[in-house]
Amino acid sequence: MKRQEAIDKAKKFLLRTSLLSDIVPAEEGPIIDHASGSLVWDTEGNEYIDFNSGQMCSTLGHNNPRIQKVIREQSAILTHASTVYYNLPQIELAERIASINEAPFTKSVFGESGSDSNELAVLIARRATGRLAIGALTQSFHGLSDATRAISFAASSQGYGPTLPDVYAMPTPYCYRCPNKAEGKACCMAPLEAGLEILDKQSGGAPAAVIVEPIVSAGGVIELPSEYLEGLRRELHRRGALLIYDEAQTGLGKLGTMFGYQSFGVKPDILTLSKHLGGGLAISATVTTDEVADRATAKGFSCGHSHASDPLACKAGTASIDEITENRLELRAAQIGQRWSDSMRQLQQKYEVIGDIRGRGLLQGIELVRDRRTKDPATELAARIYRYGLKNGLMFSVRGRYNNVLRFVPPFTTTDQQLDRATEILEQAIRTEQV
Repeated sequence: MKRQEAIDKAKKFLLRTSLLSDIVPAEEGPIIDHASGSLVWDTEGNEYIDFNSGQMCSTLGHNNPRIQKVIREQSAILTHASTVYYNLPQIELAERIASINEAPFTKSVFGESGSDSNELAVLIARRATGRLAIGALTQSFHGLSDATRAISFAASSQGYGPTLPDVYAMPTPYCYRCPNKAEGKACCMAPLEAGLEILDKQSGGAPAAVIVEPIVSAGGVIELPSEYLEGLRRELHRRGALLIYDEAQTGLGKLGTMFGYQSFGVKPDILTLSKHLGGGLAISATVTTDEVADRATAKGFSCGHSHASDPLACKAGTASIDEITENRLELRAAQIGQRWSDSMRQLQQKYEVIGDIRGRGLLQGIELVRDRRTKDPATELAARIYRYGLKNGLMFSVRGRYNNVLRFVPPFTTTDQQLDRATEILEQAIRTEQV
């Protein structure tokens, strides 16, 4: 199918989703035809270095051979099974997740997406505690189902009607733009204290849980300080509440450790996984302790999606974990992250528009500013650089409160040569587009 014919049919038959359409409408972007490793090609034969890893779901590399092999084998045995009964790949995946977690994260329930896993985490927390109030950060993004849209303040938009009740926004500890920096490391306690006060006062009682990403990804690749996470966990436990980590974009090797909580040294009570858990197939997991699981089930927790524990997706999930552990891909993620951040710091020395460099491993971001002193966001420049990159063979995202953070999520398969080429394209974009 020729490009224009495909565009015409897309306009006729597809509902536009508006993702990044304010920067490059879907009909102006590439139509992806095939992919391999860290590269994708469009219908016109143009090649792109994919620093989005698809939708962050192909972090193992597009068309990973192990995942392809498992799909072929399992599809000949059993692709779907009723969620009323157990199936062997489901049990195997739950056991595998428990084996790579630091105890006591032993119990899993499966969904089909990151939204599913976070909604399940909220349901488990509410059942386990017998309470309703949920806190989430002002820069948070946890999904776009009705339930998770309510806790995704970075993606909040008008016109969708009332959201999930008893959900409260807590200030994000955004170190680059922190108004309390004069207080040193203790500055992180200011947003924590303010957020907990909001949660305590508005909920009218003790909360059920707070959900966070160890690195706030869509909100601008903002690393949460360890002291903030330590204080949050301590204060929640003092209230009898739970801490939920959304590790869709920080788990399974991406930060240089198997899980983000290991990088930051603070464990949650409930953990959610998605994105590349299925190696490109749709599956997610909500993981918790025996104690929390027992409390939730004793109080009537129940759930079920038609494809939540499909054997095909579960088998791919186990294969994905095996690919990471056997090849020590978390070490490769650390190497990629170090090489990329070193390159970004070299660019920062040459270009004043790079205000801040953030992230770990395969989740990296640079914040663009018009002036380093005032930190005035360079929103228009970020959009121009995005368009330049797309036109010249580099895919990445624009994120953050001001749409001025360039986010890069390279796959584990990315070579040093591809990293260097991506840096070249980015530098050309900055040099060409800054005015």
